Amino acid sequence: MKRRKATALERLRRRITRLDAQSIDRLYGLEPLWEPATGQARVAPEEFVAVRCPYCGERLETRVDLTADEPAYVEDCEVCCRPIEFHIERDEGGALLALQVRRLD
Repeated sequence: MKRRKATALERLRRRITRLDAQSIDRLYGLEPLWEPATGQARVAPEEFVAVRCPYCGERLETRVDLTADEPAYVEDCEVCCRPIEFHIERDEGGALLALQVRRLD
């Protein structure tokens, strides 16, 4: 008995059903996502922290993105509009340990 040759559509359908999330990310050049349901400990993706501006001394509330890879970022003061450098310190699980603010001058 001779086996029927698969059509182009059937071959494509088989290839698509074998794709997993990681191979799709590689195919399209996407970066991995933070998935809330994965991992051992549940860490909030962001936290709001109150700090004092190192220039004018005003209290501000900043959003700290715990999914970002960078340990530091710059944000302007809402009152005096001067740039403030924020340094994030995290534990091994990704939870926020400390946030330091510094002047850029």
